[in-house]
Amino acid sequence: MILMLGCDVNYHEQINEEGLMLHVANRLKPTAVLAWMAGCAVVTLLFAATIVVVAPREAAATPAYAQQTGLACGQCHVSPSGGGKLTALGAKFQANGHKMPGK
Repeated sequence: MILMLGCDVNYHEQINEEGLMLHVANRLKPTAVLAWMAGCAVVTLLFAATIVVVAPREAAATPAYAQQTGLACGQCHVSPSGGGKLTALGAKFQANGHKMPGK
């Protein structure tokens, strides 16, 4: 018996007309094929969900940084509401381990 992607296929040996031994797979029933396809779909969905959960995401602005520095979000971000692209000061803040440069 060989296990391939969760699908059991029974093989048996058969002698053909020329006397050669062949490995012949037993036919799968349609319900077995559907069960195998459903199993593959579940594995694929679990894999995709895992990728979505553990995939790296871009960091977002945090109000805690504004409280820590005493500056408005727009001081470090191009957008006055915070988040997204950084200004020169924001890039220095990020490069300095989220501490104000010179401190």
